[in-house]
Amino acid sequence: MLRGQLLRLLSGIDPWDAQEQEHLDATAEWIGGGAPLYRTQKPATPAKHLVSYFVVLDETREELLLVAHRKAGLWLPSGGHVEPLEAPWDTVRRECREELRIEAVPASITGDRPLFLTVTRTRGPGQHTDVSLWYVLRADAGQVTSFDEAEFDAIKWLSLDQVLAEPEDTLDPHMHRFTRKLKSLPASHQAHLARVSERSL
Repeated sequence: MLRGQLLRLLSGIDPWDAQEQEHLDATAEWIGGGAPLYRTQKPATPAKHLVSYFVVLDETREELLLVAHRKAGLWLPSGGHVEPLEAPWDTVRRECREELRIEAVPASITGDRPLFLTVTRTRGPGQHTDVSLWYVLRADAGQVTSFDEAEFDAIKWLSLDQVLAEPEDTLDPHMHRFTRKLKSLPASHQAHLARVSERSL
């Protein structure tokens, strides 16, 4: 994917807090500076690379799906590394089929654009830095009947308040911040998305 298109994706993300603004600024500099963006060799070459997360939301029950990731030892959203020249949304579509056995359907309130961005140092062997675009998908809880057991020990659905009640050290380190941002979305957010889409055409 062209670097200019990635920068336009970043421009459509309204920062939730000072930390997200810092991450957006650092990521824009990283993309614009010509550094390699994609993982080309497992587990961590280059040591900083692009990831697409997708948080599945049951819009009727207002619950999020989290997965117990075997390697990380944490409850996380699903997601995966963006392949060289792959659009991050295409990563979401590919990984959603592979990991949850369902098709990726954008959430009503966000569309097919990322809501959140984080820069995170991973844990365990092969430590590296993930630059993660967080997307929101929609699915009924009953649609997710199987998952990639090679990657995940289990899955669970939690209300937004239940996510916030989980100990932070059991989750992705930015999961509470993401959930607060999701809870805060105004009804006008879809109008903002429409304006961003028009600018991208």
